[in-house]
Amino acid sequence: MSQTKHVTKVSHKQAAIDRKAAEHHGQVADAAYFHAEHRGFKGGDHVADWLAGEAEIDAAHDKGNIAVAH
Repeated sequence: MSQTKHVTKVSHKQAAIDRKAAEHHGQVADAAYFHAEHRGFKGGDHVADWLAGEAEIDAAHDKGNIAVAH
């Protein structure tokens, strides 16, 4: 494989990883927002909201309830 083809192949693979990471981040952000919204945006802890959202999204991915972009 030539150097250029290898770099292109790696670049496409990295782009796919970046898209998946960005999609996951957005899903977690939405879930965290809904946690804050549920308590009326009063009190609470934004880090706890994020971690709870992340746990929910990861569990949904593990169960196949959320599609992952390819």
